[in-house]
Amino acid sequence: MSNSPVVKDFFHEDTNTFSYVVSDPATQSCAIIDSVLDYDAASATTSTTHADQIITYVKAQGLTVGWILETHVHADHLTAAQYLKTQLGGKIAMSQRIAAVQETFAAIYHLDIKQWNTQQLFDYLFDDHEQFLIGSIEAYNIPTPGHTPACLSYVIGDAVFVGDTLFMPDYGTARCDFPRGSASILFDSIQSLYQLPEKTRVFLCHDYLPEKRDTYMCETDIQTQKNQNIHIHDSTTKDDFVEMRNKRDAGLSMPKLILPSIQINMKAGQFPEPEENGVSYLKLPLNYFK
Repeated sequence: MSNSPVVKDFFHEDTNTFSYVVSDPATQSCAIIDSVLDYDAASATTSTTHADQIITYVKAQGLTVGWILETHVHADHLTAAQYLKTQLGGKIAMSQRIAAVQETFAAIYHLDIKQWNTQQLFDYLFDDHEQFLIGSIEAYNIPTPGHTPACLSYVIGDAVFVGDTLFMPDYGTARCDFPRGSASILFDSIQSLYQLPEKTRVFLCHDYLPEKRDTYMCETDIQTQKNQNIHIHDSTTKDDFVEMRNKRDAGLSMPKLILPSIQINMKAGQFPEPEENGVSYLKLPLNYFK
């Protein structure tokens, strides 16, 4: 029985996002991680070009989708989870801590979430450290909050998918200035990841080219992160990390797609119910994020 899944990455250049199909070669079962729905902000229109690449690959390889996994509620792109589910099946899943994100942002968007509490919009919510399977490959999650309170990293065989927790070693770590984010908590979360075997393959959700590199990259390993990450390596203290992260975050602008993304992604990719004219509408909290 193999402990090494086949990992196929798909890069969405508009949002600098990597999505993954992670499959078990023995059973042809797979999971899709952090999918992207194309979104044109100027016209508020969606399309499925990126997701269709994933569908084409899954069908060409003869794979069966068991899971559509989210590492967190993304603020920089819309998830294609609902579209992929209609085309390929699978359970849309993320952390049970999603309730904290839904409560926080429902207040910001002035949404009534009473129905969400009785009928959760995700197909499955993982408990912390819960074990599951991708075919015959053992998997489990590590809660890695800090960027958001509901971040999960998925360990699948000899690979871990860390979402926005870590970037490539020459770029560093995730911002922590979103509601209920915490640089102190992120430091602790990364220490949990650094306890994994050093040869563990690390797959990232984003890459933003630093000046000294001209190729987008999505894979590293735990040893390289521990030795070379510019924000948090073996000798980085918690106080130094928190000071660096808070200072850096203070100068960052809001992600361009945060306002449409959050209200879609915290509902597992479901669009708002169409109104009487058949059109769905997004909400924008004017002058809230100043």
